[in-house]
Amino acid sequence: MAFPNVSDIIATTIEKRSRKIADNVTKNNALLSRMKQKGKARPFSGGRLIYEELSFAENGNAGFYSGYDLLPVNAQDVLTAAQFDIKQAACPVVISGLEQLQNAGPEQMIDLLTSRVDVAESTMQNLIAGGIYADGTGFGGKEITGLNAAIPNTVTASQTNVYGGIDRTTWAFWRTQSIDPGNYTNMLANMNTLWTRLVRGMDRPDLIVADSLSWATYVGLLSALQRFTATDGSGEAGFGFPTVKFMDADMVLDGGIGGFGAANTMYFLNTKYLHFRPHSARNFVPLSPNKRYSINQDAEVQILAWAGNLTCSGAQFQGRIEFA
Repeated sequence: MAFPNVSDIIATTIEKRSRKIADNVTKNNALLSRMKQKGKARPFSGGRLIYEELSFAENGNAGFYSGYDLLPVNAQDVLTAAQFDIKQAACPVVISGLEQLQNAGPEQMIDLLTSRVDVAESTMQNLIAGGIYADGTGFGGKEITGLNAAIPNTVTASQTNVYGGIDRTTWAFWRTQSIDPGNYTNMLANMNTLWTRLVRGMDRPDLIVADSLSWATYVGLLSALQRFTATDGSGEAGFGFPTVKFMDADMVLDGGIGGFGAANTMYFLNTKYLHFRPHSARNFVPLSPNKRYSINQDAEVQILAWAGNLTCSGAQFQGRIEFA
């Protein structure tokens, strides 16, 4: 007997696994994993844009006084908000009428659909993980506004482009830091220079993401002194990635097989000011629980969908090195 409600099964399967999918996406990317660990994976519930409130100036009323001195109470314009578009991603899971007939038993049907949902999960994981590094121009401007937009690869671009609706030509506080080109021969000197540029009091990079070559070069420089921190939750790298240290920041590899990081690049990130913002109603869920039929084909489809963006509330604390 054919299983009559195929679309319902697909939707139910995706619905039951939606939390798992979202969790696996964060585990698949060192930056997302760190942001989740620090509570920076924050869903939003609606609105035309995603806003990140931030301060861009000090309160000019602050100062020393004595006795009965009058204290200034002037209005202060010290807050603004960066704004980010809502980006959308989807992966349809499709089954034809013939496949329904060929997989007539309930167990056979579930096995087939489970396999296809598995593929949809891994595809979405890679799509979002890759988008974290994107500049927002891919897919006709529909891709995630990722690190290549937040932290451009040259000082010139960092000082002139518009990011989060704020013009970096006008506002120096919104410019990131970069060393381009860096030099592998002087790697540690380059890293020390960039680190120094990104420190403000207690604010400093806590995560460095490296591609395969820059990671291997740095680990080679450590020689017998290298130490990898634990990945089982017992050490500072308990968010699941083997790491080495630079200063007190974790350095992780996002190269290797299928890595998405830019070649010959290290990102120096302060994850306090980076945020993963999925929509609360569109965080790896079936787009509609209703049946979706092809108008001119014998097929049914269900869509695994996500919406949101990567946002930033402190661009001046982020940097990158491009090694040559």
